[in-house]
Amino acid sequence: MTKIDELCINTIRMLSIDAVQKADSGHPGMPMGDADMAYVLWTKFLKHSPSNPHWFNRDRFILSAGHGSMLLYSLLHLTGYEISLNDIKNFRQFGSKTPGHPEYDVDTGIEVSTGPLGYGFAVGVGMAMAERYMSETFNRPGFNVVDYNIYAIVSDGDIMEGVSYESASLAGHLKLGKLIYLYSSNNATIDGSTDLTFSEDVAKRFEAMGWHVEQVDGYKLPAIEKAISRAKEEKKRPSLIIANTHLGYGSPNKQDISDIHGAPLGDKEVELTKQHFGWPQKTFYVPKEVAKHCRQAIEDGKKEEADWNSLLKKYKTKMPELAVQFEYFMGGKLNSTWKNALPHFDTASGAIATRSASGNVLNALSEEIPNLIGGSADLSPSNMTCLKKHGRYGQSKVGRNIHFGIREFAMGAVLTGMALSKSLIPYGGTYLVFSSFMYPSIRMSALMKAHVIFILTHDSIGVGEDGPSHHPIEQLTTLRLIPNLLVMRPADANETVKAWELALEYEGGPVALVLTRQSVPVIDRKQYASHEGLAKGAYVLADSGKPPELILIASGSETHLALGAYVQLLKEGVAVRCVSMPSFALFEKQSAEYKESVLPLKVKKRLAVEAGSSLGWHKYVGLDGEVLGIDTFGISAPAKQLFEHFGFTVENVLKRARALLAK
Repeated sequence: MTKIDELCINTIRMLSIDAVQKADSGHPGMPMGDADMAYVLWTKFLKHSPSNPHWFNRDRFILSAGHGSMLLYSLLHLTGYEISLNDIKNFRQFGSKTPGHPEYDVDTGIEVSTGPLGYGFAVGVGMAMAERYMSETFNRPGFNVVDYNIYAIVSDGDIMEGVSYESASLAGHLKLGKLIYLYSSNNATIDGSTDLTFSEDVAKRFEAMGWHVEQVDGYKLPAIEKAISRAKEEKKRPSLIIANTHLGYGSPNKQDISDIHGAPLGDKEVELTKQHFGWPQKTFYVPKEVAKHCRQAIEDGKKEEADWNSLLKKYKTKMPELAVQFEYFMGGKLNSTWKNALPHFDTASGAIATRSASGNVLNALSEEIPNLIGGSADLSPSNMTCLKKHGRYGQSKVGRNIHFGIREFAMGAVLTGMALSKSLIPYGGTYLVFSSFMYPSIRMSALMKAHVIFILTHDSIGVGEDGPSHHPIEQLTTLRLIPNLLVMRPADANETVKAWELALEYEGGPVALVLTRQSVPVIDRKQYASHEGLAKGAYVLADSGKPPELILIASGSETHLALGAYVQLLKEGVAVRCVSMPSFALFEKQSAEYKESVLPLKVKKRLAVEAGSSLGWHKYVGLDGEVLGIDTFGISAPAKQLFEHFGFTVENVLKRARALLAK
């Protein structure tokens, strides 16, 4: 280790210690222990451009152990990103660029939000999968215009989490050689030593999953450097470099003690630690030679980027058509004609499940949108997610059908990693009930506003005989609670087409398409309102033409029950209105005037119909209205019998509506 190396590493440590101490909050142990290997990675291997954090061909770095965020902030500050020393001083404070856990912000060099352990590990697999697809699509001999690695620092906690196992298994199976993870094995958790709960041989586990594995001393810089070099040379296997480290390295009294994981050292221990490293008793001290040395990354990055731009210029000359498509991908753009390929359904088509309509849309668009890629968690025939004209990802070149295996949580994270490439539009399917398995991934995707499309089929007790374990009751309500997640539950095939159109154009985050297993009629749009109304979240599907005395509101397949009841009530002379409400989120974005035009405040008699939890609907029916929902678990029985048992029939909707009118 040279003098400047030692000085830089200790600067990372001390900035981390000082920031946590000033905030009186945070996790100093990991940054202290992992500064050495992070420094080697960032100064000798990481291909990045601090002056242009969005450079397409940069390597991606993930701090999966997000609690050690000061390690990342220190590196970003020292290498010249837009994180100032003042930002470091405001660590964990309101409005700062340095929150408690890393929050996605490419402008400041943060590639992914992390914190929930294992999540960053899995997102990195998605990033590597995106790189694979892009390189297979666009690289040609002598023109590797897509060529970057995905690096991460992961912890004991990351390795313990199930999502890491799911995604590591997938990465090994797919032979993702661009994936290089440094595992800080310090044998410490909050409760104490890892041997309280963790005694497996991690190296053997990862080798069994098809990973290249090495073990190094986390403080021997030449060994770390050689291990990363060998990992870069390994093209057919992802790599795990197990670095033996110490939590709170260098703290005279707290090293390897779990207390240092998530609490400041304290003034006295900070003083002693600085003495141990021969560091001045100053706070937030960055030696000039350290700043000069680390900020060489700015010029190095500019040169790397300039070389790539030169290659891209030649690429455009040699392969102009491919280059045009590459620019579309890089911008995450859709071509100007894709909407022309959208199918249309009429009543003559007969009843069709919205999952089937979704599958038709996907296949119709597959040629128009070549960056639309995805699959299912082992349910592609049920979710209708297969692109019939395209091969399997990982088994045929430029395959677009991803088989995620029975790994819902990992699938959600992987899709997010792919979306963060800003080049692909990834989608993934499972049953609505199993969205509970990947809820943490959906939530994190929404936090980052990642453009992922979740296809969630088998959306009600219509699943039938599979029973209560497979009947979604609370899932739809739960998903609607997630900020930035656009949830749409279309009523028929044409609403499904419109939902897909909106999903592809949505820029506010991920999308959940909630679709039926059972067939539902195609609504006659010559008689009733256009399916275009879905864009507003709720719209008047049918109306008596008089000021309504009763409003029926429904989503999905239950819209047909409400419509059936509407027809009968209309015959009885009732001034009734039927509203299709496929999306709470979209409706809430509309003006007060529009909301009033659909659900007039003076109309108190309202009945909402949805085969799921009633929670949430009370906002739209008010204190005087009612909800026909399900607030118990389901029952194993044929779907028709279940709908009758739980009251989801036109007759029962009429009964409830008449009772409301009689009040």
